[in-house]
Parts: sequence; structure tokens; C-alpha cells
Amino acid sequence: MEQIFSKLNFITNGEGFTDITNDLNLVIKESNFNSGILVLTCLHTSCSLTINENADPNVLKDLKKYMQSIVPYNCYSSLSKVREEIFYEHFQEGEDDMPAHIKTALTNTNLSLSIQKGEIILGTWQGIYLWEHRFSPKERSISVHIIGEKNKKIL
Repeated sequence: MEQIFSKLNFITNGEGFTDITNDLNLVIKESNFNSGILVLTCLHTSCSLTINENADPNVLKDLKKYMQSIVPYNCYSSLSKVREEIFYEHFQEGEDDMPAHIKTALTNTNLSLSIQKGEIILGTWQGIYLWEHRFSPKERSISVHIIGEKNKKIL
């Protein structure tokens, strides 16, 4: 049993999804792992990780629109009968910052996946995405921890 710790850096295009599946499989291949567990940790508080469909881009568009509808910018309406507008107190980094923190809290910052035959086990239409919740492009880091068995060396 062996393990490695690594870090992958990405530049996002602003709010939306960056498919990181191939980058992760490349780390596994370059590290020579055959089987094991891959643990991913997003090292930020305004983006997240998700596994979702990689065939129809409309799935990701709809997911983004849905999240925008439940986490509005600037303020939100209370769920009480009065339905008062409540403005975010944390706004110093822009109108998208507090909603980004809420979106991160509602989603995942960690994923654990299995590796078999040198690749991540995913369903036919699944991909792994870095989900940026801020408006502008950001540099993001993902911690990669792999524990498992490496391919046997042929002498």
C-alpha cells in the first residue's frame, strides 16, 4: 500500500463548471496507481466539487440556474410569513461573495472515489467538476490524496 499527496491548480472561467476528470486520471496514471482511493479537497470557500453528467451541457446550465434561483445575489427573502428582504452582511468582496459561500456550504468541498485499473470509477455519463461560484475567473487549488496499490514493475 502506498500513498501520495499532490495539488492541482486550475483557472476557472468565472461562475460555472470546469471538468477536471481527465486531469485527475492523468495524476493517477503518472503516479502509477492501479487501484485505490482518491480523496479530493477543494481548498477554497467559494467553489466546490461535484460529480454530474458530462454528455449534455444543458444539465450543467440548468444546475447553475437552479442554484442561482435558490441563492440570490444581494439579499434573500425570509421564509417567515412576513417575507422580509434580508441583505447579506458580508459584501466587502463583491455581491457574489456571500452567495458563493452559501453555495459552497450547500454542495461538496470533498469527494472520495475509487480507482480501478488505473482510472477513477465513474458511470458512463459522469464527470468530476470544479464548480466556481464567483463571477470572475479565479485560480483554484484541489488537494489530491491517493492511497492504493501501484502497478507492478516488470523487470
